[in-house]
Amino acid sequence: RKPYINLEEPDKRQAAIEDPRGFLNNFPDGVILDEIQRAPELPSYIQSIVDSSGKNGMFVLTGSQQFEITHSISQSLAGRTAVIKLLPFSLKEIKSFCGKKSLNDLLLCGFYPRIYHENLDPHNFYLNYFDTYVQRDIRQLSQIDNLHVFEKFVRLLAGRTGQLLNYNNLGNDLGVSQPTVRKWVSLLEAGFVIYILPPFHRNISKRLIKTPKVYFHDVGFLCFLLGIENTKQLKSHPLRGNIFENFVIIEFLKSRFNQAKAGNLYFFRDRTGNEIDIVAEAGNSLIPVEIKSAQTWSKDFYKGIDFFKDVFGNSVKKSFVIYGGNEKFTRSHTTFLPWKHLVSGRIF
Repeated sequence: RKPYINLEEPDKRQAAIEDPRGFLNNFPDGVILDEIQRAPELPSYIQSIVDSSGKNGMFVLTGSQQFEITHSISQSLAGRTAVIKLLPFSLKEIKSFCGKKSLNDLLLCGFYPRIYHENLDPHNFYLNYFDTYVQRDIRQLSQIDNLHVFEKFVRLLAGRTGQLLNYNNLGNDLGVSQPTVRKWVSLLEAGFVIYILPPFHRNISKRLIKTPKVYFHDVGFLCFLLGIENTKQLKSHPLRGNIFENFVIIEFLKSRFNQAKAGNLYFFRDRTGNEIDIVAEAGNSLIPVEIKSAQTWSKDFYKGIDFFKDVFGNSVKKSFVIYGGNEKFTRSHTTFLPWKHLVSGRIF
């Protein structure tokens, strides 16, 4: 078991920056270094240790700022690393809690480890998280002139979860330029706050929508940004369906990342309104998935899937609907899966 060092701690960070060789010599068998971006020169010294030892897995480097970590590693440790993206807990990782909490409880709490490990109030946790993220992490990445407008931007983006990402509309609502909105979106994406779901297209038609959608990596933080404080408010919230959709899509993403696989997730929409919430690629096969928060199924649930099958034919080997109910069954060659199926960690 390797020792763990958090470079957010001032004394640890100072030691790593002022005497990197001496610092690393304290860990002859390797170490887990959290927030590695806080000591950006350290990977250069790690490189020589890795090269001389010939051992794999000596160092585990983690951090919360994708841009800075990627830049540091690409400069010093290119060809010597395996990169794994870790999102908040998946349903599988907190399955012991799933029998005790309703779906709405889970959506409201979100999936950050400390909430479950320390039994924290989710609203207070996300309030502190948001303040810390805006005041510290964002300022480390970029100079933002008006933090109040940026905070408003994050909340506006929450209100558009599951929708097409329209930079012009966001800029007009905030009174800022489109380049500024694009920059802020990139910051949130780099900080693993939001997930940009790309559209699926195989050049079959110019009628396909090619604008991405936006989702949040943690559904509890999304609820906080929307001002939802309890399950009663969540049940009647006009975006309850979008929140459920966000939850399912990110569980799909976690399933991929936790298997050290690429995301390979898309959505499909054409200009006449035919839409699929998720299109997953599995080799040469396509897997369309619809997401419905309702507990009672309807034929309309797989209408988009039938259209998708007509368009892509034999490329579609199987199809699914993830819904808010409790039963698993098949209709029109599409498998209906209850949301609790996501606890398995492997969706298909």
